[in-house]
Amino acid sequence: MNHYETVFITTPVLSEVQIKEAVEKFKSTITENGGTIEHEEAWGLRKLAYPIQKKTTGFYHLLQFEAEGALVDKLETAYRRDERVIRFLTFRLDKYAYEYALKRRSKNQEKKEEK
Repeated sequence: MNHYETVFITTPVLSEVQIKEAVEKFKSTITENGGTIEHEEAWGLRKLAYPIQKKTTGFYHLLQFEAEGALVDKLETAYRRDERVIRFLTFRLDKYAYEYALKRRSKNQEKKEEK
């Protein structure tokens, strides 16, 4: 089992319900194919570095999960088939990147607890 991190951007014209529906769809794709979701973050509406499909903003979402390599192909196929997704990136975390992700996650937790 490898650790993966995927970030996808959905179109800015979606409602909150539609965004949550899309996220749940991709989470279920991961869990139904033998993966486990370790962490997720909704980064919200952000400006894109360059226009994509004549859109300058998009809703960003991050998922960290553990799965076999074959699952990534299925997940990326689901991204390509979904018209709500305008960009995505999935990559495998090596041991150093995974440790960094855990540290970043714990720092974010501490910041939320202070507020």
